[in-house]
Amino acid sequence: MKKEKLYFRIGEVSQILGVKPHVIRYWEQEFNLRPKRGAGMQRRYTRDEVERLKTIRRLLYEEGFTIAGAKRKLRELSRERGRKELLRELVEELKEIRALLD
Repeated sequence: MKKEKLYFRIGEVSQILGVKPHVIRYWEQEFNLRPKRGAGMQRRYTRDEVERLKTIRRLLYEEGFTIAGAKRKLRELSRERGRKELLRELVEELKEIRALLD
């Protein structure tokens, strides 16, 4: 993916993922993805949305998950990311407290 690009059209995402556009539209429904719409109501996917679609593709095509299993795994990964972010924030706060005490 190009670093400078902010949004990707469905055709571009289709090429990146190696799946047909109708598959991406189906995944949007199943995984509650809501890409923004641009002029002419074309879907515009952010870099994060493309990464999420890559994860969905990997889970379904490479790891053999069912749709239901992939949904559970995505929720699990999301909780894990949330915990990691919380720990990072706590570590930063503790560093700030330590600096104040020193």
